[in-house]
Amino acid sequence: MDIAKTYLPQQAEEKWYSYWLQHKFFRSVPDEREPYTIVIPPPNVTGVLHMGHMLNNTIQDVLIRRARMKGKNACWVPGTDHASIATEAKVVAMLKERGISKKDLSREEFLNYALEWKDKYGGIILEQLKKLGASCDWDRTKFTMDEDMSESVIDYFIHLHKKGWIYRGIRMVNWDPQGKTAVSDEEVIRKEVNQKLYYIKYPIVQDELSVLSESRAQNHFIHTPNFVTVATTRPETIMADAAICVNPNDERYTHLHGRKVFIPLINREIPIILDEYVTMDFGTGCLKVTPAHYLNDYELGQKHKLQIIDILNDDATLNEKAQILVGEDRFIARKKIATMLEEAGALAKTEDYTSQIGFSERTNAAIEPKLSMQWFCKMKELAGPALDYVLNGNVKLIPEKFVNTYRHWMENVRDWNISRQLWWGQQIPAYYLPNGEFVVAKTKEEALVQAQAIDPKLTAQDLIQDEDVLDTWFSSGLWPISVFDGVRNPDNAEINYYYPTNDLVTAPEILFFWVARMIMAGHELRGQKPFSNVYLTGIVRDKLGRKMSKSLGNSPDPLELIAEHGADGVRVGMLLCSPAGNDLMFDEKYCKQGSGFINKIWNAFKLVKGWEVDTSLPNPNQIAIEWFGSRFNEALVEIEENFLQYRLSEALMTTYKLVWDDYCAWYLEMIKPVYKHGVAKQSIDAETYQATIAFFENILKVLHPFTPFITEELWHDEIFGERDTLDCCIVAQLPTNGQVNTQLNAELEVIQQAITQIRNLRSGKGLSPNEALPIVIKTNSNIDYSTYEYIIRHVANISDIKFVDEAINGAANFIAGKDEFYIVLNMAVDVVAESVRLEKEKEYLLGFLKSVNAKLGNERFMANAKPEVIEIENRKKADAEAKLKIIEDNLVALAN
Repeated sequence: MDIAKTYLPQQAEEKWYSYWLQHKFFRSVPDEREPYTIVIPPPNVTGVLHMGHMLNNTIQDVLIRRARMKGKNACWVPGTDHASIATEAKVVAMLKERGISKKDLSREEFLNYALEWKDKYGGIILEQLKKLGASCDWDRTKFTMDEDMSESVIDYFIHLHKKGWIYRGIRMVNWDPQGKTAVSDEEVIRKEVNQKLYYIKYPIVQDELSVLSESRAQNHFIHTPNFVTVATTRPETIMADAAICVNPNDERYTHLHGRKVFIPLINREIPIILDEYVTMDFGTGCLKVTPAHYLNDYELGQKHKLQIIDILNDDATLNEKAQILVGEDRFIARKKIATMLEEAGALAKTEDYTSQIGFSERTNAAIEPKLSMQWFCKMKELAGPALDYVLNGNVKLIPEKFVNTYRHWMENVRDWNISRQLWWGQQIPAYYLPNGEFVVAKTKEEALVQAQAIDPKLTAQDLIQDEDVLDTWFSSGLWPISVFDGVRNPDNAEINYYYPTNDLVTAPEILFFWVARMIMAGHELRGQKPFSNVYLTGIVRDKLGRKMSKSLGNSPDPLELIAEHGADGVRVGMLLCSPAGNDLMFDEKYCKQGSGFINKIWNAFKLVKGWEVDTSLPNPNQIAIEWFGSRFNEALVEIEENFLQYRLSEALMTTYKLVWDDYCAWYLEMIKPVYKHGVAKQSIDAETYQATIAFFENILKVLHPFTPFITEELWHDEIFGERDTLDCCIVAQLPTNGQVNTQLNAELEVIQQAITQIRNLRSGKGLSPNEALPIVIKTNSNIDYSTYEYIIRHVANISDIKFVDEAINGAANFIAGKDEFYIVLNMAVDVVAESVRLEKEKEYLLGFLKSVNAKLGNERFMANAKPEVIEIENRKKADAEAKLKIIEDNLVALAN
């Protein structure tokens, strides 16, 4: 077929993705092959494709395509997470636009609206991933609220409850007033916020004893005002104060021990209590204790048996217990109370103050600490084995720097608040009896059996199911098991074949959220790890180092990038700058570089396809063919090693250089036919042509995991012969490592250096590339230049090659490897300029030699490096020393 002048990515992407789907290349079922399994980190059903998804899923697709091409049964399971808080917020907003309030709906009615929203908008991101080339088994697409998935979650809850690891109790939780639900510590984002520090005067309650105490204090020259001043950032909570606390060692307040104060504005009496928890040198040394609205205050309140007064509604408006400003939002109340305090003479002063405030990850609402009856999961019993899997290396975190973070979390784990005050999610399977007791069961029918064991007269109508749903992470923690139905049917064929999975690719910020909980569930339910390796990607940042986000306006639309640069170009661009675990400083220029690479492949193919084969011609390119075969095998070893170490960026760069430098810039230059005057087409011998086509086919295989679309497009060109329907690049077997001729590779590297120097000399002297030049070589190495004479003449346009034993004065010269090259140009040599050039080269070599010697003198390097690596460094040292000797001799000759 004729090949287009330029590559048209959109046409190729649509054509081949449809073809792969049609012929079920992504489909996986258990068979006799070794499985390779990845489960996608399920994006929120509310989500749309962003740059983090692009990076994460590109990496997964590279891994899955490579496994498929290595003959493994590659299974990539896609799906979405129901995202309780985020989705419910979207549905509530949709209803509000329709003039409907959630509070006016029954649970069933609300869930019908939620499913309507999910069917219309949910899963958009999965369709967007197809544009990227994600080769997921779409027939296996799961949703965390599918009937079987939800049943698995309920089974897991019951399993843990029976073990006594799930319990119900009143605890201080993080409350999201916008979502009107509790959230876990991990779902709270700490942000630095500019606030005001309000200094409030609490009047001291006067009585006979207090008057006598103050009189004695005055006799001892202690100034005793009739109030104590307390600094707070939250004056709106003073109505919930239960005490003022001072440090018992603080002499400023000794005379107030046992006294009471009035809360300003409402004049309720509260005691002054003593506790060393209070820091004497912070603020005024007095702390207002509000047990219902601060975690530490709650613990102080429990210790000192203080009254707990909750003055906030679930939406963070003030309730009747506040006595004033009832119904006002907390932040509006803050401003109004500050004004009221000032008018009452109870506000001493205000100061600017910066502190860390918690915000809900899902709604961005400021978190309120709130006492609430919630369901909790004991974590220490689950965390111990999950920590061991990572510390003993059964589950590898890549890069390893995250092991310490993981260890810190797991060793300091707290019980997990697993209940959410929402309707969208798996409803907690607890049923309440009229007397307040509860039973836990999978269905109401099963619950009734348990309830009648307590009271035989009970009926199903007497049981009321808990309104709360389970935290989304509770369900997604089962993901690698539940997608294969391994909770409900723990011995089914699929879970036994695909589990444990192989690699997980995710973000470090959900290492505890999700990764740890999957390891916990895997051990608890199956006694196995859920995966072997966890590849932790970095954060995608802009070139200024800022995290990409819609709010900052610094994040490009991934689909627009694909439309502009092609999916392959974007994939290459993302991977070129994404070392594992390190943040990616993204710049669109990387995508331009990626699309430039794709065009390079296309143009190289066009060049080769345009050659005409002449079967009568002999093959003059045997050395070039042998060299590229050897260099190709050498690159395969490097690529395989990089993949084993999960250095995907480095694996791509090795492939990139193999294609761009070794194949296009050198091999094709070495073997391309020479134009002859009057010949319309270029002709090449059949043997060279077949070798070149075979190399290109193998290059397409190596490239395919990174650039699936262009490789599939070129794979089916007639140049490679007729292909069967299923003979596609996506399932072609990757080339296996062959023999590497290290001597040939090293000698060709010297030849390349020499050719590059000849080109530089032409450019520097203003000589035409078409003007053939003679060269003279003084060999100091064992290279047999007759072996490479055809390549030198052909690529560098050399007319004659001679060999000498002595340096040639007055000739332009350079060094390649250990050998000296001279070109007589019949031009006067600029001694000064030549001396400057040689001095610069000498300075560079001395620096290079210093770095090599430092490496060879490093005991740690010498103890850990492979023998072949040490050999390479020793060869570098010897070459540098030989070059220095030649340069110094030339400098002496110029001086004379």
